[in-house]
Amino acid sequence: MGRIIAIDYGRKRCGIAVTDPLKIIANGLETVPTHQLMEFLKNYMRREQVELIIIGQPTQLNGEPSESMRYITPFINRLKKEMPDTPVEMVDERFTSTIAHQAMIDGGMKKSDRRDKARVDTIAASIILNDYLQSKQFKGL
Repeated sequence: MGRIIAIDYGRKRCGIAVTDPLKIIANGLETVPTHQLMEFLKNYMRREQVELIIIGQPTQLNGEPSESMRYITPFINRLKKEMPDTPVEMVDERFTSTIAHQAMIDGGMKKSDRRDKARVDTIAASIILNDYLQSKQFKGL
């Protein structure tokens, strides 16, 4: 069984989360600079079987794609070209950064640690992946 990997794509850095092989639990993996993301994914997928890549889709409150899609779409096209055997899906990522900050507060994280944007990105990727897993659970995966 393969894992599912989720990406919270950003212009400077990307948060990455991954499931266990049974696709039950999503865990934050790490944050990588955006210009190193493709190489990171290739290296990771040499070591681990990945059956699906989820990418957060930034959407405005009215449901329209956000400005960030102009950076994400070329990456998705390149990803599909370089890894044609791995499906790629997009998942609405509205409010994931806000939810990540709240989770950090609820978890008792110090204010100085909550300013670590890389940590927020990894938690946001975990939230995106958890949302995806929960949506599939209710649909019968």
